[in-house]
Amino acid sequence: SAPVLEHLAKGGTRLIALRSAGYNHVDLAAAKRLGLTIVRVPAYSPHAVAEHAVALILALNRRLHRAYNRTRDGDFSLHGLTGFDLVGKTVGVVGTGQIGTTFANIMAGFGCQLLAYDPFPNVQVQALGARYVSLPELLAQAQIISLHCPLTPQTDKLVNASFLAQMKPGALLINTARGGLIDEPALAEALRSGHLGGAGLDVLSSEPPPADHPLLAEDIPNLIITPHNAWGTRECRQRLLDGVVENIRQWQAGSAINVVN
Repeated sequence: SAPVLEHLAKGGTRLIALRSAGYNHVDLAAAKRLGLTIVRVPAYSPHAVAEHAVALILALNRRLHRAYNRTRDGDFSLHGLTGFDLVGKTVGVVGTGQIGTTFANIMAGFGCQLLAYDPFPNVQVQALGARYVSLPELLAQAQIISLHCPLTPQTDKLVNASFLAQMKPGALLINTARGGLIDEPALAEALRSGHLGGAGLDVLSSEPPPADHPLLAEDIPNLIITPHNAWGTRECRQRLLDGVVENIRQWQAGSAINVVN
């Protein structure tokens, strides 16, 4: 925030090297006014995040979280654990940057049909056989939708009541991007009503969330939330640290890279 940046600037700080790809948590206008350079690591985790999104799909589809808890309690019944084959299903990818492209490639390997939505079509995604369509068409056809877009004024609360109502009944929603993409009370209602088959989230609008958070205040059996750890692989952590160090080196050399302000 501006007060934090002002405090840092008064202490002599001139560079803030983010350990993240996202930078929506920084007041860029204030940083520029104060002469602070903000740099990020734009592409350290496409495989880690994309693979986590797939893990959430598999866990939701086969009710792995419920099955695990049951068997620990000695209950080996199969009631309520039936999922569906991924092969042949239609998967909607919202945002086809590096992570979205990696995710699309994995889902193509499962034999899924791919739909994509992005203002800037990616030839790598098209090469997988994906069709770029309008957002309403994607919502109407996809049985699984995965979000891989940045949080901007245009995408804030992109997943609202209208978005959710347009999704196919029983569809799965996955978000490993930014919590602010989703209107969380609207999602809670769509899950409780049974309109959505399930949701897998690695991000929330506030982390850690308050006790009365609409998605945590009561048990929602078709919801899985992980603690923003999609990027948490050994390889990813090392690439992130290497990227931070390289950003600092380049800035010290007078040729700053990955500047966001």
